[in-house]
Amino acid sequence: MLELKSVKIKKPDDVNLILGQSHFIKTVEDLYEVLVNAVPGIKFGLAFVESSGACKIRSEGNDPELKELAQANALEIGAGHSFIVLIRNAFPINVLNAVKAIPEVCVIYCASANPVEVIIAETDMGRGILGVIDGARPKGIESAEDIEWRKGFLRKIGYKL
Repeated sequence: MLELKSVKIKKPDDVNLILGQSHFIKTVEDLYEVLVNAVPGIKFGLAFVESSGACKIRSEGNDPELKELAQANALEIGAGHSFIVLIRNAFPINVLNAVKAIPEVCVIYCASANPVEVIIAETDMGRGILGVIDGARPKGIESAEDIEWRKGFLRKIGYKL
């Protein structure tokens, strides 16, 4: 029997997320070390869905609110060896390559500040992530005015000169 579900990630608007899959219990410690070493002042909570042995939600973080929220989201997703990182005071672009370089990280499903829904497949054996819905559908093709806004925004937040 196969059942499809959609799980909406719960997070404040000012929080970014990274959703991925790993394969080893030390993911929790490795993610923590990568995040604290990547960006001074980063605030985060993370949770890992262990899918063998004790099958616990393993978590760490330096922000109690984000850690608790990561735990709740991971429990709701409940898909084997998935992890979620919730971030403040940094953007996924600041840490994504370091997260992807962790040896046990298999895949990143998304890195976003948008509302995210996780599409889950559930069988008698367990749950797996099929993919994500990250934000809204396009409302058209960018105009010259939109291009000017995009370029200005990137400079405003310090990503371009």
